Amino acid sequence: MKKWLLILCLALVPAIAHADELDKYMELLRSDLRTAKVELLTDELKMTDSQAAIFWPIQREYETELAKVQDARYTMIKDYAKSYTTMDDPTAKSLMDRAFKLQEQRTALLKKYSGKVSKSVSPQVAARYAQVESFVQSLIDLKVRGEVPVLP
Repeated sequence: MKKWLLILCLALVPAIAHADELDKYMELLRSDLRTAKVELLTDELKMTDSQAAIFWPIQREYETELAKVQDARYTMIKDYAKSYTTMDDPTAKSLMDRAFKLQEQRTALLKKYSGKVSKSVSPQVAARYAQVESFVQSLIDLKVRGEVPVLP
């Protein structure tokens, strides 16, 4: 798993600093992360071919739902950036509430799909899956939180 830490961290390094190119950068980042994540899951889940045949459609379904949560998070961060210098109490509360709700949605989503993997593939594969997915999401969180400034 250590080699994946480096690969995922490199994928998270911002390559474009201009706001007008941010959407293009986010799509590139997502593509790179999806590729790295497939390789990481393949290496770490240690599934048989029959397990993999069941797992990958579940994983694709999870990624589709996760993208919606990530899109909402991205929108929230853009809203935060727009309000950064003029932040008032209602806006700060709204953004904070949205952030907590998105975190809860992401956790619920991982729980839901880990349960599907547990029932359809095996509890051990599901446990490894939850660990790897949590690891990847933690790295993404670390990078995002490191880039988003604290309110003045």
